[in-house]
Amino acid sequence: MKKLLISILATVALCATTVFADASSDAEKRREKLVKRIESCEAILREFMAKPETAIPSTVLSQAKAIIITNQFKAGFLLGFREGYGVILVKRADGQWSVPAMLNAGETSLGVQAGGSTVETVYIVTDAETPRRLFNARFNIGVDAKAVAGPHIAEKVSENHPILKTPLLVYTKGSGLFAGTSIKAGRLTCSTSANQEFYKTRYTLPELVYSDWVPAQEEVKPLMSYVQSLAP
Repeated sequence: MKKLLISILATVALCATTVFADASSDAEKRREKLVKRIESCEAILREFMAKPETAIPSTVLSQAKAIIITNQFKAGFLLGFREGYGVILVKRADGQWSVPAMLNAGETSLGVQAGGSTVETVYIVTDAETPRRLFNARFNIGVDAKAVAGPHIAEKVSENHPILKTPLLVYTKGSGLFAGTSIKAGRLTCSTSANQEFYKTRYTLPELVYSDWVPAQEEVKPLMSYVQSLAP
């Protein structure tokens, strides 16, 4: 009887260890996926800035109150670009940029090209109120805040140009849009579960981007440093 009890306890302990190991492995995989998303958004911004035809002028970046970077994917044949992900960084009152908070992005027609499978977009937010609209369940670009195609480095724009007063200046590869063209480009929602899991916190979007309560994870520091260098 004693041997049977020991055997049962050993089996239970082994099962518990296996379940814990599986859960730990799943958590690591989810984290790796989130890290890749953040690194992808950093790569997108760097690629934009590396080419004159897509680079964002310093006069625009100097007006930035927030920067949103998204990467979206075609959900099916002839369905357009429906789902994707992104991050938002907000410039805080002390002049420092926040940790990147993760977003869900969907339903856009920007930059759709024959044979394309992704669309990469950078949004420069020029007013302090627009980022707060993401606190709501859903933020519709071009509806909840006016959005226009932003000027590139090749287009000379002074710091007092009227276009810089537009809440959202939109940059996307291959769109063929002239600066100032009005845009309605789908929706953004906060990915609360992803943010809380990645940062190991119960804080939500407002605390992430408007406070220093959540320490920056090592994986997000390169993106934060790069954005700080672009718009100090």
